[in-house]
Amino acid sequence: MQKGILVLVCIFGLTNFVSGWSGHSSGVGEYQQPLSQISIQKTVLALHASASIQASPVLLGLQGEDVQWVTVTLEHPEPSNDDWVGVFSPAKFNSSLCPADEANWKIGKPYICTAPIKFKYANRSNSNYAQTGNASLRFRLINQRADFSFALFSGGVSNPKLVAISNFISFANPKAPLYPRLALGKAWDEMTVTWTSGYNIDEAVPFVEWGLKGETQVRSPAGTLTYDRTSMCGEPATTVGWRDPGFFHTSFLKELWPNSEYTYRLGHRLFNGSYVWSTKTYSFKSSPYPGQDSLQRVIVFGDMGKAERDGSNEYSVEPGSLNTTDQLVKDLKNYDIVFHIGDMSYADGYLSEWDQFTEQVGPIASKVPYMVASGNHERDWPDSGSFFEPPDSGGECGVVAETMFYVPADNRAKFWYSADYGMFKFCVADSEHDWRAGSEQYKWIEKCLASADRRKQPWLIFIAHRVLGYSSNYWYGREGSFDEPMGRDDMQKLWQKYKVDIAFFGHVHNYERICPIYQNQCVKDGNSHYSGVVNGTIHVVVGGGGRSLSDYSILTPYWSVYKDRDFGFVKLTAYNHSSLLFEYKKSRDGEVYDSFTIYREYKDVLACVRDSCEATTLAT
Repeated sequence: MQKGILVLVCIFGLTNFVSGWSGHSSGVGEYQQPLSQISIQKTVLALHASASIQASPVLLGLQGEDVQWVTVTLEHPEPSNDDWVGVFSPAKFNSSLCPADEANWKIGKPYICTAPIKFKYANRSNSNYAQTGNASLRFRLINQRADFSFALFSGGVSNPKLVAISNFISFANPKAPLYPRLALGKAWDEMTVTWTSGYNIDEAVPFVEWGLKGETQVRSPAGTLTYDRTSMCGEPATTVGWRDPGFFHTSFLKELWPNSEYTYRLGHRLFNGSYVWSTKTYSFKSSPYPGQDSLQRVIVFGDMGKAERDGSNEYSVEPGSLNTTDQLVKDLKNYDIVFHIGDMSYADGYLSEWDQFTEQVGPIASKVPYMVASGNHERDWPDSGSFFEPPDSGGECGVVAETMFYVPADNRAKFWYSADYGMFKFCVADSEHDWRAGSEQYKWIEKCLASADRRKQPWLIFIAHRVLGYSSNYWYGREGSFDEPMGRDDMQKLWQKYKVDIAFFGHVHNYERICPIYQNQCVKDGNSHYSGVVNGTIHVVVGGGGRSLSDYSILTPYWSVYKDRDFGFVKLTAYNHSSLLFEYKKSRDGEVYDSFTIYREYKDVLACVRDSCEATTLAT
């Protein structure tokens, strides 16, 4: 009997270990894409002659707007609190548009084969709706390259019955160039601009018109990419979550003067000789020369997601994303570059959400380089080559993120890259691919860290989505590892050898700062100021960008300096080659809740510490 109990305990422990090691896809188990709550493929036709739904205005963006509010009025003679309204785009959504291959559909070819892009319950604005059958809802729509319609459903989201369909509405120029996203190029004096439009290269030639502010503008061509349904790895991206993505254009603005302000606008030259322009002219400041001694400010966070400003998608699990976004927009003049370290939109195979995410971060990404990393919700899918195999990406398997966002990687599908920004050297790893000693990525990480000239770039930063270092999150604590299994076994050798200052991680949805540490031992005293020889790396979990928050372990490891279960982000300020300020700010108010400074001289980086220098002998 005791042997049986022991076996059971071992099996249970092993199960916990394997499930945790395979991805921690949700952390606490309650995270689910809001649109996945809708069983749209089960819809039955129940059109009611006396029910109606009407949307106005019919034509949007007459003044060039890419966002507009729409009023939807509805009447239903048999109302219920389960009634809801879905927004569909394209406006026509019946079975005639479904893929011919019915093998993808578990219940045969459905009447509706595409999820709405957002939804609201009919009683959202009228608590008496179930008695009156009348309601008026307000939706915020963005230009997504297609027309829109609204549908009234009864039966709740589990057994939807289509009661009424609205008129069609659209933007005046649905193909307009929108949502520019800046990113550093492979050279320090290069900036890239990526944007979305409805124009393929057989319709128009994409370009950016740009130049120093107030001076002559030049034009640089752009390349064009897209993806199709066959590029996706599984459902819902291949089924109800699929939506035509439009086209993504990237232009490379080269030979920039350091620390200079440039203006730019997006353009498409149509083959009839006319031009289509972005309605806005944007601006950015070019990067400092590597090693340049000037004020340089960096924002770091992960796991943000998107949320609807009109209150749509009642099941949303990114409650803090708008707080983080709005706080960063408010503070735009006080930082120079952003690193969003994985789990960006949480679209999870519902591809319309990516447009909404790029619109949400647009005020930031159009102004400063918006550097991204690959997370489990961008990449992971069974048998797709990812290191972890839960279905967290919803069938996207990295294709959407690597196409919509430029990163200066040798191979964007592998998503690891280095970035030089003044006195900073960033090595951004891809935790969804193998990082262990001997792997292709491990060799690249060592090459990146070794390439830092610490006299010119004293601040060496390592970034990855999953925690390859230290976190007292509860599921790591349950496993007894306090990191991804095998996480720091090999990585800590490189962090120590090359004297990495700070290692940032997301994935865990909270904030935690770890002491300067090596092999589980704190190597420096103090919490607010560090100076002298670099003999350990400070680890920081900054995954509180907006997704539902994670709990800590009941254990508090001695190396945990500061914990905060709230939404927030980190700001690094390099004043010069010797002084770095670290600040953790809450998204709700932008105030500093944790901070420390690093002060040191170049000789402090050169000094040999444990496992950081080549082995020596007594030979002379």
